[in-house]
Amino acid sequence: MDHAIRFHETGGPEVLRWEEIHVGEPGPGEVRLRHEAVGLNFADTYFRNGTYPIPLPAGMGVEAAGVVEAIGAGVSNVAVGDRVTYTGFLNTLGAYSTRRLIAAAPLIKLPDGISCQTAAAMTMRGLTSAYLMRRIHAFKEGDSILLHAAAGGVGLIVSQWARLLGLRVIGTVSTEEKAEVARAHGCTDVINYSHEDVAKRVRELTDGVGVNVVFDSVGRSTFMASLDSLKRRGLMVCVGTASGTIPPFDPQLLAMKGSLYLTRPALADYIADPQEKAELAGEIFGHVAAGRIRIEINQRYALEDAVQAHRDLEARKTTGSSIFVV
Repeated sequence: MDHAIRFHETGGPEVLRWEEIHVGEPGPGEVRLRHEAVGLNFADTYFRNGTYPIPLPAGMGVEAAGVVEAIGAGVSNVAVGDRVTYTGFLNTLGAYSTRRLIAAAPLIKLPDGISCQTAAAMTMRGLTSAYLMRRIHAFKEGDSILLHAAAGGVGLIVSQWARLLGLRVIGTVSTEEKAEVARAHGCTDVINYSHEDVAKRVRELTDGVGVNVVFDSVGRSTFMASLDSLKRRGLMVCVGTASGTIPPFDPQLLAMKGSLYLTRPALADYIADPQEKAELAGEIFGHVAAGRIRIEINQRYALEDAVQAHRDLEARKTTGSSIFVV
């Protein structure tokens, strides 16, 4: 019998339930997929706690990798036996499962050099990193970035990619252990925000100028410090809201702090076009397969241990990528 993690009400990790499910035959445009690994992402907590409202009961998770077991009518992009990965939003919700039916459209065939575990650890993070590095800003060698959560899954990929582009990366972390991890993956300088003033330290490190771009996945608690770390006409990229959503503010604030630019991108808008999605996936998979970017899977959980996994994630006990092994 197959199983899935589902939730019937919003709340803390304790609302997640391990339930038996029946997976039938795929309909038109669908495949039946046997998961080998499932990604654990902070965005999962937003569905669980109601930040992203969805009809309940519902499945959990939007990223996984596995093997196609059956295909429905009209499916031509994958075949039975293909190893595939996927990530998305509402169209892929339900990844915390042993098997599932899923639309074939979001599926990405895996290159031979990428395992299912690696894919589950990097598809969302890798595509996010790809659009941040290749679509958000026209980076040139010598540019500087401030990277919050530098020891996290996206942070470790972005810092390595930035190093390949010749960028200076100033990372922020919460512990000295995470600082060591960040340095080992390409951060030129690391700021421990537990006891350092981030904006002040950035100004010191940049001779008072500030950085070209800030990648801020934390949100409410770091927003003002991020703005204060930018150089004149710098770009603030709000990638996530781990500490809570950013309060409303007067856009005049951006002018007062140096005619700053601000964007709040979403991965879905950068992989909506199949050609662009293929280009971004090709870039990140190519870097990983060639060894230019390492994917660090630092936490592995059984799927039925999703409650503990969410607790660890929200307590900031994790580094790099976390996955469920099915």
